[in-house]
Amino acid sequence: MFEFFQSGQSGQARAARGPNRWDWILLPLVLVVLAATAYGAAQMARPFILGQPTPIALDVWSLPYYLLRTILRMFMALGCSLLFSFVFAAVAAKYRAAEKILIPLLDILQSVPILGFQAIAIAPFIALFPGSMLGVECAAIFAIFTSQAWNMAFSLYQSMRTVPAELSEASRVFCLSGWQRFWRLELPYAMPSLLWNMMMSMSGGWFFLVAAEAISVAGQDIKLPGIGAFIAVAIEQENGRAVAWAIVAMLAGIVLYDQLFFRPLLAWADKFRFEESQGDTAQRSWLLDWGRRSIVMSRLAERFWARMRGTLGWFGGAPVRAPKSVMPGALRDVMPRVWDAILVLLAGYASLQLIVYVHAAVGWAEVGHVVLLGLATLLRVMLLIALASLVWVPLAVWIGLRPAYSQRVQAVAQFLAAFPVNLMFPVVVYVLVTWRLNPDIWLSPLMVFGTQWYILFNVVAGASTVPTELRLAADNLGLKGWLKWKRVYLPAVFPAYVTGAITASGGSWNASIVAEYVTWGKTTLAANGLGSYIKQMTDAGDFHRIALGIGVMCIFVMLLNRFFWRKLYVLAGDRSL
Repeated sequence: MFEFFQSGQSGQARAARGPNRWDWILLPLVLVVLAATAYGAAQMARPFILGQPTPIALDVWSLPYYLLRTILRMFMALGCSLLFSFVFAAVAAKYRAAEKILIPLLDILQSVPILGFQAIAIAPFIALFPGSMLGVECAAIFAIFTSQAWNMAFSLYQSMRTVPAELSEASRVFCLSGWQRFWRLELPYAMPSLLWNMMMSMSGGWFFLVAAEAISVAGQDIKLPGIGAFIAVAIEQENGRAVAWAIVAMLAGIVLYDQLFFRPLLAWADKFRFEESQGDTAQRSWLLDWGRRSIVMSRLAERFWARMRGTLGWFGGAPVRAPKSVMPGALRDVMPRVWDAILVLLAGYASLQLIVYVHAAVGWAEVGHVVLLGLATLLRVMLLIALASLVWVPLAVWIGLRPAYSQRVQAVAQFLAAFPVNLMFPVVVYVLVTWRLNPDIWLSPLMVFGTQWYILFNVVAGASTVPTELRLAADNLGLKGWLKWKRVYLPAVFPAYVTGAITASGGSWNASIVAEYVTWGKTTLAANGLGSYIKQMTDAGDFHRIALGIGVMCIFVMLLNRFFWRKLYVLAGDRSL
């Protein structure tokens, strides 16, 4: 079993002393982080008048301030995504009736483009905080949330469904309640994979940052101070120098929160690895080492976890025996069928309303045209995911089994995953126009440029949790080459791969909005596809065709997930370690 939290301290003798040198070393760092957070948060509540443009300067000295505002938005969205993932995964994994609704709903939410969420959310948030920048900030945070939450929710749900049978049996023997089981078993077991997906979600927020911070509403352009708005203005003005500085600022931001946030979390979560023997996969973090040597941080940590154990009772207290169901056996057998019938009726009613709407608003000829565009995008998505899998699965397994390389690759992979595809528009437009290449073919790689890393991150996380005793057993049995991959590595990472492939597929559909319609200044290149159609209708303000394009995209993603990815998902659950 897991021990969820460990103090990492040497004992009470250390607590009796005053602050040491590590406290004085950490003090300036803590003060800088707190001061920057407070300053950035205060700027979010400045007065705002709709229609009054917010100037975005393209000078280098404005970038630190823009980077601070962007990182604050992304961490706020990340916190909301984490809470959403806890609730979603717990409900979907524990209740079969809820799972039948939540998993298809998540498929739909994952496939809705960020432009669709923004069109719905921006007006209510502005109305909620009239005359304040806070409403627009909440809309931007919500947009970033929609690019982060689905991946994390899928990861936690998949981990909770694949908890080893012996651990589940142990939790039943100890009579853990559902609350205790979640905090003592399921979340610790899922922690390594969840942290890797949090990093991937953070990178996903960067990928759609331009759409989140450069908002169009009621014929007005709203640009929030941030790296995304900086990039949008640089693209409009064809300022290559500003684009280059934006890349440098992004790299600096990613390195900062990797070293100050994700790297310590990964090192701390290494104790949740499911294996009996001590492996050689330990993560290291200089900040976590400093914190463990600090007297003040040790006291704060001990008091915090003591309060969590004592007052809230999350991790302590006597086991609670779950109450037995009082529902009669016959009724318990009938209720799932009744629930299924209700879902079928609701789906039928929604389909009928959709048919009436389509017939009255756009016509069936337009529907056929959009379906053909969806098939073109589907072909691109499947080919690109297959190619990305062939490249990244072997490499990710190799990295995950070697923690030293894993730590070196981590920051680089985060940067590449976070790299907004908009920053590649100057090069793409120049190459395609100069060489007269076909946009239908050569714009396609942009769709998977930011989403292929879902596969890499998930497989690295899966490979890093392969028990050392299993690897040693394979070596003792003389397994080598393809046989070792077939019998050990591929089955071990298969659940993680399926999670990454599902999110990469959904993310690629979403990224088609950006990848199939490329602009640089006054030059525009468009590929025939569903993403290009939605982007053009958004620019034209045709609400009916926007809704049609988003609806068709949702249908394609749901059918693909239901008849392809979900089959692999079930197989992954059966084959998990």
